[in-house]
Amino acid sequence: MPEVTSHAPGNFCWVDLSTTDAEASKSFYSRLLGWTAIDNPAGEGMVYSMMQKDGKNVCGLYGMGPGMEGVYPHWSSYISVEDVDAQVARVTEAGGSVFMGPDDVFDAGRMAFVADPTGAVFGMWQPKEHIGAELIYAPGALGWNELYTHDTEAAASFYDNVFGWNRSVTHPDPQGGQYHEFTIGENPAGGMMQIKPEWGEVPPNWSVYFCVEDCATSLALAESMGAEVIVPLTQIDNIRFAFLKDPVGVYFGISQVVG
Repeated sequence: MPEVTSHAPGNFCWVDLSTTDAEASKSFYSRLLGWTAIDNPAGEGMVYSMMQKDGKNVCGLYGMGPGMEGVYPHWSSYISVEDVDAQVARVTEAGGSVFMGPDDVFDAGRMAFVADPTGAVFGMWQPKEHIGAELIYAPGALGWNELYTHDTEAAASFYDNVFGWNRSVTHPDPQGGQYHEFTIGENPAGGMMQIKPEWGEVPPNWSVYFCVEDCATSLALAESMGAEVIVPLTQIDNIRFAFLKDPVGVYFGISQVVG
């Protein structure tokens, strides 16, 4: 399994779920992806659950509390940085905005939540004791982060200026338009698509895909537990994937490398 002990700056390193029903979410994803929840107190009345696969941290999960009224449950994506304070300055210089922080998270690390100029929110993580995910690109672990935005040109310029990402590959999207892939150095960093009118009132956002051993089997299991299929089982080149809404109302994807 691709276990990791660090994440290079500019790469996605962690995702966590803000949910209106922590127990329901833990049950759904644990059954679907083989996770085990390790609950940790995180301040007054709050529990932050480390979700593990084979004893390795893969993501986090917590119930939304006071102050988050009106916020939809969602997955958040975090990019690893060496100096979160300096990186926040780069975000604002590049036309982004700061939502929260920078702040220390106990001894785990230092973080901030920011938005790119198109409105997509993401986290930045400066690791201390917590590096982020200890397992990636393996069944039950994070496999891909994908940006949906109304302005792909503005977004591409921003992520290049802030993190040094290159829009190295652009190819036709089967649903129409273009699909863009970012790289940092020679390594993949994430994907990007323009929000389509037929999607309705979708705000710019970063979404997550988790790896599974068999996409068709996992899709059927997710449906049996009450998930809604948004994009049915699809294959492009050697990647098979589907996009879903979980029973709490959170969007996410599953993917499988074929062959």
